[in-house]
Amino acid sequence: MDFFTSMDISASALAAERTRMNLISSNLANVNSTRTAEGGPYRRKDAVFTATPVKEGNSFGAALSRANDARSVQVTQINEDQRPPRLQYEPGHPDADPNGYVAYPNVNVVEEMADMITASRSYEANITATQAAKSMALKTLDLLR
Repeated sequence: MDFFTSMDISASALAAERTRMNLISSNLANVNSTRTAEGGPYRRKDAVFTATPVKEGNSFGAALSRANDARSVQVTQINEDQRPPRLQYEPGHPDADPNGYVAYPNVNVVEEMADMITASRSYEANITATQAAKSMALKTLDLLR
């Protein structure tokens, strides 16, 4: 795998994790949103990642990469969680149903925080991989001098 391919793979993973972090932030920001433009409470959103083959030419390095099955990461879909909303008894709330229950989003703050830590760690790992590839390329250039 050449330098640019490794950078492309890390960049695709960084972009995917950034999307995931944005969705987590949106979920946390709307944890108490009982009314949306679509109607009803906010629904938790989650990104679906897919590994896609790296597009390379017909060089020896490209053939070697295909043999190693190098793949980049793409966000192929953003799903809305289909779990039912959390019902809470608040008869005075403007969004309460006739029985006095308010439908709150199906966002679990603890789950979102755990997802945020995982996404943050994945982001850090990809930055480390990018820095390692850059360092190896610089060392190679030093050897050629």
